[in-house]
Amino acid sequence: MKISEYTSCDAVGLANLIARGEVTAAEVADAAARAVEAANPHINAVAETWPPEDTPAPGSAPLAGVPFLIKDLGVTMAGKRSELGSRLAAGIVSPEDSFLMRRFRQAGLVTIGRTTTPEMAYSTTTEPEFYGATRNPWSPARSAGGSSGGSGAAVAAGIVPLAHATDAAGSIRVPASSNGLFGLKPTRGRVSHGPGADEVFSGLAVQGSLSRTVRDSAVLLDLIEGPEPGDPYFAARPARPYAEEARLAPGRLRIAVLRQPWGGRRPAEAVSAALSEVVGLLESLGHAIEETPLALGVSWEEFVLGNARMWTANLAPWIDGIAAATGRPVDETTLEPVTLASYRYGHQVTADELVRALAIRNQVSRTFAQHFARHDLLLSPTLPEPPVPLGVYGEGADHLDGLGWLERILDRSPYTAAANVSGAPSMSVPLAEDEGLPIGMQFTAAFGREDLLFRLAGQLEQAAPWTHRKPPVWAAGQPPESTVDSQLPVTRVPPLTDPDDDARVLARLGERCDDSGGGGGRWSSPA
Repeated sequence: MKISEYTSCDAVGLANLIARGEVTAAEVADAAARAVEAANPHINAVAETWPPEDTPAPGSAPLAGVPFLIKDLGVTMAGKRSELGSRLAAGIVSPEDSFLMRRFRQAGLVTIGRTTTPEMAYSTTTEPEFYGATRNPWSPARSAGGSSGGSGAAVAAGIVPLAHATDAAGSIRVPASSNGLFGLKPTRGRVSHGPGADEVFSGLAVQGSLSRTVRDSAVLLDLIEGPEPGDPYFAARPARPYAEEARLAPGRLRIAVLRQPWGGRRPAEAVSAALSEVVGLLESLGHAIEETPLALGVSWEEFVLGNARMWTANLAPWIDGIAAATGRPVDETTLEPVTLASYRYGHQVTADELVRALAIRNQVSRTFAQHFARHDLLLSPTLPEPPVPLGVYGEGADHLDGLGWLERILDRSPYTAAANVSGAPSMSVPLAEDEGLPIGMQFTAAFGREDLLFRLAGQLEQAAPWTHRKPPVWAAGQPPESTVDSQLPVTRVPPLTDPDDDARVLARLGERCDDSGGGGGRWSSPA
């Protein structure tokens, strides 16, 4: 299989080709390995690869034979390293599959490696000292977002069609926006963290994926959602598969628009203009739009402080456990300055302060629930600006304490964290761009209403398709020299391109991949 053929298919399309016998899983895995070799030296998104272990029979599972990458955090695969982007956890090998990993295997996915993450996933940019910065395929001098930045960059560059991701303050949606992808943060309790954890960061974190098409995310969520024994949260099971929802018309939705983020930061002019264009698109599709301030339930200062206390109070014992397991000290030799500062801040959080932070979580959740009495969805930009240059997050960060670091993170992504605190599902859709840089739009629904998000996402994918846009760093083509910053350490490995490819080949392959409904599905009215 040629790389150009491989990258022209989404995960559902690849699974269909394998099921029909038009290509073997081994040929697809080989194409994925060549895609890693072609693109990864330019973006540093894949921390490690390994030979495929799972060999599901063609058609034996919905995504049988599809290459997949897991984030180096939040999921464990038996016998594979789980290093959390940190020197403190270097060399740790997972003894067993987590519940989510078992479901990935049952889905038929063939996991070929792990993607980069900031240390302990404690940032919305992926620039850890442990593996070095992950670069954005659209502009390698810029951030790929975080904390699932490695997964986002790998999918955007065509290495895999979809990848595992987690989200505690925007870590699915920020990379989705930064890399021009679709990313949906599920409802709290939708996907299990077990058996190693019941909840992560006091319920703020969830498991999910990043993909290039809506149907890939929908199909995968269908395969991984649902509780496991002992889970502390439960989200009501969907009335029908999300893959079906993505093909249904959403009807006329009442959508509230939040242009100005909480905290007072103004969106960049390009982002505000993109939001206006998306509002026009939604109105043309028949939706009712109202631009209005939306209450957070608490002041921005209270919100940031509550998050800082929940985050750091959870981070500190987590780090202590890793140190005990590895026998390593918790100091400057094992942790980055901002992580160490956050660890120390977490040890100073009292039980009373943590309980007060949980009360803030409750107040935000109750306030958000009230918004959905008047509106079906909330719309905002995902980020207040296009992807920022690498290094911006770290400027002067050595002098920040745990609260100061989280203030910086939330200032860079002020729209996203409220959905984590409330537990509501939220998605970033790649509907705009500015001077070649992606701009995502965020839609948030009421608790448990991923169905509405997938319906609208499917409609938007048909009305304003995005999968034809490819970044300069693309596994099936040579990145132009001008896209690689000369100050960044890049190993230049010539991509394995196929000179005999032409438009007819790609068009024919696209039709083959689309035989079961197209990239994202065709939406229609419910029966």
